Amino acid sequence: MKKLITEFVTAIEPELVQVRRDFHKHAEVGWTEFRTTAILAKKLIALGYEVEIGEKVIKKEAMMGVPKPDTLQKHQERAIAQGADPELVAQMAGGMTGLVATLRCGEGPVVALRFDIDANDISEAQDAKHRPYREGFASVNAGMMHACGHDGHAAAGLGVARVIMKIKDQLSGTVKLIFEPGEEGSRGASAMEAAGILNGVDFIFGGHLGLKAQHVGDFICRTGEFLATTKLDITFTGKPAHAGGTPEEGRNALLAAATCAVNLHAIPRHSQGVSRVNVGLLHAGQGRNVIAPNAYMQVETRGVTTEIEDFMSQEARRIIAASALMYAVDHEIECVGGTKSGVSDCDMAELVRGIAQEMTCFTNIMDYASLGLTEDFSHLMTTVQKAGGKGTYVQVGADLVAGHHQFYFDFNEKAISQLTELMARVVYQLLGR
Repeated sequence: MKKLITEFVTAIEPELVQVRRDFHKHAEVGWTEFRTTAILAKKLIALGYEVEIGEKVIKKEAMMGVPKPDTLQKHQERAIAQGADPELVAQMAGGMTGLVATLRCGEGPVVALRFDIDANDISEAQDAKHRPYREGFASVNAGMMHACGHDGHAAAGLGVARVIMKIKDQLSGTVKLIFEPGEEGSRGASAMEAAGILNGVDFIFGGHLGLKAQHVGDFICRTGEFLATTKLDITFTGKPAHAGGTPEEGRNALLAAATCAVNLHAIPRHSQGVSRVNVGLLHAGQGRNVIAPNAYMQVETRGVTTEIEDFMSQEARRIIAASALMYAVDHEIECVGGTKSGVSDCDMAELVRGIAQEMTCFTNIMDYASLGLTEDFSHLMTTVQKAGGKGTYVQVGADLVAGHHQFYFDFNEKAISQLTELMARVVYQLLGR
């Protein structure tokens, strides 16, 4: 059976590359993945999976950082113009672009595999040294680019679906393929978990192309130190006044925001582990001779444990409120993203290690890597672990041309089939008769 899996993945490898390039060309950012999800849904339904999308897999009340309705409508219209099924797109109204495909193979454990599908808010390089541009599959959607490999993850998820359907008669249990929107910004996992998609899951696996696995042939069995995070959008609202004639009548939102930015970075680092804070954006004011009545900031905090992150985000909220009070302005805080920390299970790492050793493509197998950044999968894995289940997060080497989230990002597409085969073998290892 293992030989059959390898042979089948090899046979569909050109198709997986084609799928990846199609998703790359039509990149869609968080909560706007209407075309990506519609394409996946149509293919998975044709394969024979139970497919759920929209409000069945996304809890609307738990969604964070959702674009405005008019923006979502434009993305829906574009997705349909680019080939998405209008009926499927309609089921995702409001940005509910998650998908879960289920295959039931009788009694047995429930194994979930997570594949993230969203792109980045980045404008892709447009010159001949960039292969996607040179070969005609660079993003045609302005300001959106698959600069993290999620197009490869989505293609691998579809590949796994094909392999599992091929060997379903040899399985006992249930397979759930989770296609997560909005991983960038840490938005998708909590909304999907709140919809109950993890109920009854015994094992969960996720993975990423690249990251700490630098080259094709590298494989990391277990990942730890996922940083928990909170993403905050802050609005300060003051009162305008003539800066020369009556400055005392104004309430300066710009100064409140500037004070806030400086003091957020003054939050002490935590003695129990890694902590982070960053002010990534600040817009304020209306003109040089007007006391600034408005300011807007984008801020994030992180911590190596959820408890450390809670300290950082609570301190951030205290400083935001104090800065507003200092300048007598109003403030609003919107939480637009967030996820838990996590650590992979050692016994699941041993399971994938054994599989990787049987696959001749992996020549440099590493037991563990500290992630040192945020990955929304940790929310899903931690939820399963707290319910008594287990999971791990693997990394597959991909010969990155440029680092993640850079506009020259690209990777060796051979890694897609390697991730596909690894995940399919995981399912067979756990559910095979």
